[in-house]
Amino acid sequence: MTRIPLTLLTGYLGAGKTTLLNALLADASSGRIAVVVNEFGDVGLDHDLIVGTTEETVLLASGCLCCTVRGDLVTALEALLDRRDRGELAFARIVIETTGLADPTPILHTLVVAPQLRGRLRLDGVITVCDAVNGAATLDAGFESVQQVAMADVLVLTKTDLARPFDIARLSTRLAALAPGARLLQARPGQLPLAALFGHGAPETGAPLPEAETWIKAPPTPPLLPAPVAQPEGPTHGLFGLPAARPTLHGAMPPPSRHDDRISSVSMVIDTPIHPVMLDLWLETLLATRGAEILRLKAVLWAEGIDTPYVIHGVQHIVDPPVRLARWTGSDRKSRIVIIGRDLPQEALRDSVEMLRAGTTVHPLTA
Repeated sequence: MTRIPLTLLTGYLGAGKTTLLNALLADASSGRIAVVVNEFGDVGLDHDLIVGTTEETVLLASGCLCCTVRGDLVTALEALLDRRDRGELAFARIVIETTGLADPTPILHTLVVAPQLRGRLRLDGVITVCDAVNGAATLDAGFESVQQVAMADVLVLTKTDLARPFDIARLSTRLAALAPGARLLQARPGQLPLAALFGHGAPETGAPLPEAETWIKAPPTPPLLPAPVAQPEGPTHGLFGLPAARPTLHGAMPPPSRHDDRISSVSMVIDTPIHPVMLDLWLETLLATRGAEILRLKAVLWAEGIDTPYVIHGVQHIVDPPVRLARWTGSDRKSRIVIIGRDLPQEALRDSVEMLRAGTTVHPLTA
């Protein structure tokens, strides 16, 4: 059964989520979209602002989607799927628009752990909308907005016509540091390629390796300012006492802010296929000791003795069942790993990934 793609649309209050959603609903190339709109409070004002609202729009009446109404989210999604099965509704994808105060992590966690949804839906990506005028102040004021950016597969910068080019460039650099693997798009009236918002989720079974590599790190758009160059650090030792060069860690951008400092990320390539026992040990150890601090885990992994790679995607201490990609006839047998953490020391990220490097050669992941 082909799973229905689901996109999570998030962003802080007033960033422009509903405007972007309206554009998606009005664009024929987006296909038929079922929408779940979440509001904080008793009155769903944003629901009233959606242009061309149809019966495929579901409004969760109250409470924040990331806490008190997660059960309602599952119920709403199940109801949509049931009506689709009965032929009452026709849609090709689902978009969840969260309240601006939502933490995306528990929402993604719910989608992963709900057994009645895992076999029917697949996460097609997290879109985070950022305000070019107030975005920097928003990031400074609250950690929710920082976490929304760090979780993003796609960052959409809005209100660029109202902001100075220098401020746009500075904010874009900061966003790229918080979410080094995300695609950054600027939303200008009538110029945003809506198709670029979709197709950023984990590949399905049988997908080709290049598709998985794109998912791990989307092709970057040309930077508005030169990206900061991470400085290499001195040698260290992994968990098994093997000498190793420290990986380049993305996410450092002076001057740091206290909220930005709570996000850590590491991206790595391991050149040689990994022993299956080592893979299991690494994953179990990582989730058991650091699961609560992991925002997202993405990996394309090659195991010794297996001629196809696997994709894994995790949120906190839960990991989706591995997806086996299509047989790969090329010479590339490199595993690629991306971990994004909250309040997680970078040293812990290094040590975790270095568990896999016993007997391998590790290089920093580059664009």
